[in-house]
Amino acid sequence: CRNNRMKYFLILITLMLTCCKKIDENGFRIYTIKEGKHKSRSRYKTTKTNYLQFEAIFDESAIYTSQDPANQYDVNKLYGLSDCGDSHTETSIRFGWRWLNDSLEILWFKHTNNNFSFAKIKSIDFNEIINFSIQFDNDYYYMSVGAETVTISRPCNRSSNRKYFLWPYFGGNETAPHDIKIKIKDL
Repeated sequence: CRNNRMKYFLILITLMLTCCKKIDENGFRIYTIKEGKHKSRSRYKTTKTNYLQFEAIFDESAIYTSQDPANQYDVNKLYGLSDCGDSHTETSIRFGWRWLNDSLEILWFKHTNNNFSFAKIKSIDFNEIINFSIQFDNDYYYMSVGAETVTISRPCNRSSNRKYFLWPYFGGNETAPHDIKIKIKDL
């Protein structure tokens, strides 16, 4: 009888842990930035990798209009890593996105010495699986969106290889005007 109770308890725990995961049938984790919020999640996860590869899918929830028209040019963050053993506001690289001129733009977004820079890589379509990668070497980041690759200087002047993941984030100044869902699958 005790073994049966233990078996049922383990089954119940397993179901609770697997049913609550926000992973779809194709292995994509669903990140939801709730209306009025910036972050989709705040889990701290470190890595020492020099290569990040993932697939992402945006749906029409990525269409938005900023309250202040100037904020439409702000870059929302998709996914990336801190760098050089620093805080992400000091040194980091990630993909960004924004809805601008009826187009979903993908950009690179870099923090260096608490300043940021960014540029458009390309526009993408909704509901399509898009391949992304970031490769680090001593001097550069190589960022790919599909077949398009750009090279960005890497400011790391220390030997630390410690990095932490940076999750989807809305803003800029404004928070998400409605729930925004982005699917990401690490490769």
